[in-house]
Amino acid sequence: MDADPIRCGWRGMAGDALYEAYHDQEWGVPEYDSRALWEKLVLDGFQAGLSWITILRKREAFRAAFAGFDPEIVARFGEADRARLMADAGIVRSNAKIDAAIAGARIYLDQREKGEDLSAFLWSFTDGAPIQNAWDQIGQVPAQTPLAVEISKALKARGYKFVGPVIVYAFMQAVGMVNDHLTCCFRHAEVAAMSR
Repeated sequence: MDADPIRCGWRGMAGDALYEAYHDQEWGVPEYDSRALWEKLVLDGFQAGLSWITILRKREAFRAAFAGFDPEIVARFGEADRARLMADAGIVRSNAKIDAAIAGARIYLDQREKGEDLSAFLWSFTDGAPIQNAWDQIGQVPAQTPLAVEISKALKARGYKFVGPVIVYAFMQAVGMVNDHLTCCFRHAEVAAMSR
């Protein structure tokens, strides 16, 4: 039997099949689809004050509750939808975060109508290519960076909420704008090879 691969040392990941699969298949993979980026931005907003594994375990319930994160549908959510979401035990029930998600869908559509694609907007901060970091230890990975602060300010200027620098940096890591897999992790080189 093959030995387990060496992974980033995230607390609570070892032996958790869902968490390991997320690390091994999704985290850090460059994402260029605007809708998928918006979904992840919303989910990272819901993560504020919580652990990512909490959101990951609820992700399918979030997708069902938010119509597959279709901005066209979510932008039309009204009071009945808000009440439905607040009653949904499968998701994080926070008025502020639900309102931010609905407003975020409207902002996403407004950007698109003005000719500003979310993917092009976000990736413009890295010239369209992932930043390749080379951290040896988990303690070296920052919680935020000056670039995350800059992107946070730009998102806030457009009206997005729950997009502080720490949330934005977690988002950047997840969608592959930065490769923060540790150099000892088997995914570091694999993710680096995915760079455009």
